[in-house]
Amino acid sequence: MHQKRMSMPTSWKVPKKTNKWITATSPGPHNKDASLPLVVILRDLLKVVDTSKEATRILQEKQVLVDGIVRKNLKFPVGIFDVVSIPANNQYYRMLQDNKGRLYLNPIDADRAQWKICRINGKTTLRGGKVQLNLHDGTNILASNAYKTKDTLKISLPDKQVLARFEYKIGNTVMITGGQHSGVVGQIKEIETIRSSKNNLVRVSGKNEIETIENYVFVIGEDKPEIKVGNE
Repeated sequence: MHQKRMSMPTSWKVPKKTNKWITATSPGPHNKDASLPLVVILRDLLKVVDTSKEATRILQEKQVLVDGIVRKNLKFPVGIFDVVSIPANNQYYRMLQDNKGRLYLNPIDADRAQWKICRINGKTTLRGGKVQLNLHDGTNILASNAYKTKDTLKISLPDKQVLARFEYKIGNTVMITGGQHSGVVGQIKEIETIRSSKNNLVRVSGKNEIETIENYVFVIGEDKPEIKVGNE
């Protein structure tokens, strides 16, 4: 199915009035409002192709990788912190979010394209007592029970081995990935646990001190961001 440009998600940083229709994402690791279809990335953001037909050709030629895996589906959803690689053109990008909540591609080098960061959204105990970590991008990996939900893992691509862990705790560096403060980077100053069904609150200090809900907080490093942010 297709999507009308005028009603597309606000996270899509794409012109609305150039055409009536735009390709929708297919079911995958990210939901529709938090991801962009691969064809839109290639044609509208990177402009490496002019049409969806040209995008189909380079995808069928296995020239495009997402998180180190060749993708051929035009509608494949690419979400925050995913890595898009076009090795033949020496182009590597990490998907980030700006201060208006819109997804954009941040250029990175080939070395940084060999890993990504993922937040632990949940844990599952499997048969035999093995612990499965459920990550924000739909990935499930087996790991130690020492890891906690809301922690972030740095994992290798495409084999998804744990390279480092960044704990969800006071002092660590985070990026806010939702609400009116989307894209803001700062350090956790305080975590307020709410004894009810409401979301826990987190105070983040950066240029200004702000407050947001826990679900919008994504740890991206300890003293400084592990990933490249902005134009640094």
